[in-house]
Amino acid sequence: MSSETTDAAPQPASSTRTDARIDARIDARYAGLSPQERVVADFLLEHLGDLAVFSAADISRDTGVSKATVSRLFRKLGFADFKEVKDHTRAMRGQGVPLASPSRTGAGGTPDALGLHSAKERENHERLVALLSDGRLDAAVDLLSGARNLLVVGLRNSYPVALHLHQQLIQIRSGVRVAPQPGQTLGEELAGVGKDDVVVLVGFRRRPALFDRLVRLLAASQADVVLVGDGTARSYAASASCWIECPIDSDGAFDSYSTAMALVGLLANGVLNRQVSTGRRRISTIASAYDDLGELEES
Repeated sequence: MSSETTDAAPQPASSTRTDARIDARIDARYAGLSPQERVVADFLLEHLGDLAVFSAADISRDTGVSKATVSRLFRKLGFADFKEVKDHTRAMRGQGVPLASPSRTGAGGTPDALGLHSAKERENHERLVALLSDGRLDAAVDLLSGARNLLVVGLRNSYPVALHLHQQLIQIRSGVRVAPQPGQTLGEELAGVGKDDVVVLVGFRRRPALFDRLVRLLAASQADVVLVGDGTARSYAASASCWIECPIDSDGAFDSYSTAMALVGLLANGVLNRQVSTGRRRISTIASAYDDLGELEES
């Protein structure tokens, strides 16, 4: 056990915002912490992703700092006790904030890191299959196949999924757009969307603040909406014609979108199977254009 120095004078509790993330709280208070409190604060920052497996006594032992000082630091950061700290970090991870201990990810990962990753991926895909088994996949494919026009919308981390779905669908049918296009606002892209159109709205966690207004605008447009997202988007499901949940939890710091990309393949294949004749003709026409323009490398 290392010796401890006298704690710095505590700052008023009002200086710590209790709605702020723990890392922001530590940054705001770090200069006023005692050396021993800084040791604990550094430990917390390094282990945000796996604090659930620690107790306050574990932190005291691993840092060589007394339990009283550990508890005092929690209070300085605006937490009643370590349980509040753990609940706080769980909530952060649930919102998609990348949290992980360096020992769990990267080149220095645990020996079974690949096995843990694989197990979590299987769990996500099995859950997706179970969620789709109630007929909602067929319902979504029907909407995408019968739409006059299709608009695929994805913001922030949802955009790559939207872009991939757009790329697959334009090979099968015409009238497919993706939004937002570079340099365009959403208002420009949504103008004219209405009855007989379908909007695929991709909304995974850490959505921009305007997402709620976007859902309400689409609901009022008379267009059918296929909503794709993780469980945090479930509150918007009632405003959609079809809601598809894709589990994206991972064993590491960052969300995994393999289920979302698998869903793209299921949707695109489903649309092609609905309109095999026209879809194959369009694929053939596009392939000929590739050849004429020399756009793809020769296999």
